Amino acid sequence: MPPVVPPFLIGLIVAPLAKRLLKPLVSGVVKTSVGIAMEVKKAAQEAGENIHDLAAEVAADVVAAQIAASETEGHSVVGQRAGTKDAAADRAEGDARAPKIRATAGSAAGKSH
Repeated sequence: MPPVVPPFLIGLIVAPLAKRLLKPLVSGVVKTSVGIAMEVKKAAQEAGENIHDLAAEVAADVVAAQIAASETEGHSVVGQRAGTKDAAADRAEGDARAPKIRATAGSAAGKSH
């Protein structure tokens, strides 16, 4: 009959060996995981920048198309800008005559006293 070895003795012998083998393995897994996470973060940031660049290009194309459409209708960009300044001056005069009333939390609290 083979000799009986208690399980705790096996644990005492195997634990240091497992520590020597598993510590580098776990360390490598953690390093790899952190590296992958950093690469994913970098890729997501680059994708966001690309989306912003694409949105800016589309906005520029839309503005260019609007300018081209207004020029084909017989309106000049210079005339539109001058008209915009006159309209802005008219609005400023109208605003000076009729002040805007704004309800804020502070003014409502002031009236409750």
